[in-house]
Amino acid sequence: MYAHIVWFDQPRTATELAAVDFARTHRIEPAVATVPGLLDFYELRRADGSGMVIGIAETEEALHAVREAILATELLPDEDPALLPGPDRVEICPVLVHHDRAAIYAKAAVS
Repeated sequence: MYAHIVWFDQPRTATELAAVDFARTHRIEPAVATVPGLLDFYELRRADGSGMVIGIAETEEALHAVREAILATELLPDEDPALLPGPDRVEICPVLVHHDRAAIYAKAAVS
């Protein structure tokens, strides 16, 4: 299992965050929905709009396929590229430990 960590270090305005949310919902999520091996992703956002996205996939290759799928999309007519500056840093790391708490609790509930 691998994690793709994408940092947005700079504060972002409400207008920029609205553009990011629109892009995620209308362009990015549909583009990555069919990429095999993508398990999950988390978007973390601070009060000032900075934050990170963590994608989890079965293989490093799946994370590269996610990136390629996103980069292959064209901006939608309502998107302004000036409001979507891109990440400050990107890193792929192997996941060394994973505890699926939901599965543990579900198993305990059945017992």
